[in-house]
Amino acid sequence: MTASTSTLDCRSGCGACCTAPSITTPIPGMPLGKPAGVRCIQLDEDQRCLIFGQPGRPAFCGGLQPSADMCGSSREHAIRWLDELERATAPT
Repeated sequence: MTASTSTLDCRSGCGACCTAPSITTPIPGMPLGKPAGVRCIQLDEDQRCLIFGQPGRPAFCGGLQPSADMCGSSREHAIRWLDELERATAPT
């Protein structure tokens, strides 16, 4: 895994960053956050965030920006990359 500073627009229909990582702060509809690998309740049927830009959106979500390294060329790549990041940053 490498770090990249180039940002991208979100890939339509992806939602990997709203599924793969754990979120430890409250999300509307998920007051305890969510574990890694669980789809956020705030994703719509097109994998778009229903609370994007709203104050209830966790800071973690706003801080996770799409990049070429993270997103790659597919949702599957993004899920694998985020899974690796999750494992690398998990408390021991």
